Amino acid sequence: MRRLKRIAEARRHLDAAAEIFRGLGAAPWTARADRELRATGITVSTTADSGLAALTPQQRQIAQLAAAGHTNKEIAARLFLSPRTVAAHLYQVFPKLGITSRAALRDALGNGTSE
Repeated sequence: MRRLKRIAEARRHLDAAAEIFRGLGAAPWTARADRELRATGITVSTTADSGLAALTPQQRQIAQLAAAGHTNKEIAARLFLSPRTVAAHLYQVFPKLGITSRAALRDALGNGTSE
């Protein structure tokens, strides 16, 4: 419909599809519907995919240990990982949480920091 210049009708269907896919947890299909919505001129909010919800369980665990003050080597030893792997995970966590420093981790994670 969008490609046939029926923008208003396409928006309605794409919005409904995106909500259904989001509810089902079908991330690739949600992203595709969101891209098509953007192509119609709608601004699509990505707040559901940002912050703590966007972290994998391992990234969340690494972030919590880093927020508790552990070094990459200590985190790696505790989780049986390489310190470089820990650093790579933290590098991915920072933009997801919207922070730029390790010191901001505790605030970004809230009071739920545990060891």
